[in-house]
Amino acid sequence: MIKMAAYTAYIQLTVFEMFKLYLFVLPELLFYTLPITFFIAASLALFRLSTDNEMVILFSLGIKPQYLIKVLMVPAFLLSSLLIFNFFFLFPHAKTLSINFMNHKKSEAKFNLSASEFGHNFGSWLLYIGKDNQDNTFGDVVLFHKDKDEEIVISADQATVDNTGGVLRLQLESGKGYSYTIDSLTQMKFETLFINNIMTTNQREYLSAYDYWFNNEPRLQKIHTKKFITDLLLALFPMMSLFMVLSIGVAHVRHQKAYIYVFLFLSIIGYFGLSIGLVNRLGYYTIPVVLIGWLAVTYPYYRHKIVSRF
Repeated sequence: MIKMAAYTAYIQLTVFEMFKLYLFVLPELLFYTLPITFFIAASLALFRLSTDNEMVILFSLGIKPQYLIKVLMVPAFLLSSLLIFNFFFLFPHAKTLSINFMNHKKSEAKFNLSASEFGHNFGSWLLYIGKDNQDNTFGDVVLFHKDKDEEIVISADQATVDNTGGVLRLQLESGKGYSYTIDSLTQMKFETLFINNIMTTNQREYLSAYDYWFNNEPRLQKIHTKKFITDLLLALFPMMSLFMVLSIGVAHVRHQKAYIYVFLFLSIIGYFGLSIGLVNRLGYYTIPVVLIGWLAVTYPYYRHKIVSRF
């Protein structure tokens, strides 16, 4: 919502276009919220069973903690698979569509001229409109252009804007122009003057998801490599968090103090922080370092707190 609100500061969006822009952002939004949602929901569900003493009953019936891991592994695996598909295939497509859509709207925004105390950019010209006649014409128009060796000022009583074939044409009526250089000052008077500005939109080409993530261009390759490593680790978080889910969700409330919200917060910060913080230094080695390090911490804690007691 904040992004779309910022976009409307310099482009005009209809309700349908805002909804379309929201759909472009939705895959990324779900990618960062679903892993955290799964981790919190699974932990709180087990903790609720523990506080109602139902977890003790399950263990007394002979159900082992390993069985709970197997049960939770199915939705965790499905969610991680969905997240990998989301970031590897949907991200590049949605990102390209979003960038092309915004570039197109930015080019259209340059056509939305109006009378105001602030000027407009018309190609290399600065354009000031003094009066809007409400009939697609403007009055008291002033243009200013500055080169290294020359400055040009043009004033006109009336102007009309026309957009044909991607060429924005400004038709000026009844005006004067002044050209100033170090050596001369030139004045001209005109009845009709045309100033053309070719509007361009840099449309990004999308070939495939593989080309997007492993682009050979140095600048894009560095950015996409970091994002690929980080997103892969975040997509694996539901499966990697199962030992921690049981460790903080299963508790004997009469004999143990459950700091579940503290552990939830620290676990999310720890895993996400390592995934994002180490990528600049370790590159692709971040993947095995984070996965092995996380298991090396959570599995012994799970063995000590859950397996040894239940």
